[in-house]
Amino acid sequence: MTLTLLHPLQSVPVQSWPFETESVIRIGRSTDNNVILYSAVVSRHHVELRRNPNGWEIISLGANGTYMDGKRITQMPVIDGMIIRLASSGPKIQIHVNGEMPSARLKTILDKRTSERKRNINSFNNTLINAESTQSDQTESTEMED
Repeated sequence: MTLTLLHPLQSVPVQSWPFETESVIRIGRSTDNNVILYSAVVSRHHVELRRNPNGWEIISLGANGTYMDGKRITQMPVIDGMIIRLASSGPKIQIHVNGEMPSARLKTILDKRTSERKRNINSFNNTLINAESTQSDQTESTEMED
């Protein structure tokens, strides 16, 4: 799972927090949260994201509420890509659940890059061998002419 703080006006990413092994992720003003947001409208313990057998759920704990699409929510399943707002005018956070299989996706990407690098190295080595062979042939032919 990745949580991304969005800019209040342009809704572009400002900061991200990746989580891979946590079963509970806490957001709030207090320093004992996983994500700490210093905002007057954010409660000390504002939101919890909990992993359950069906995926993730969001639980609003803050006095000023948690909102999605302008509607106050108390508890609901997490939807990949959803944007929540802490309090009606507070920080916006986008939730990506894609962290469920980052290691598999990362392994695929790394394997592909490793294969490409090996091909590039082999191609480079073949070019060197051919260049050395050509240079050696030219050296031998000039020695024969002398």
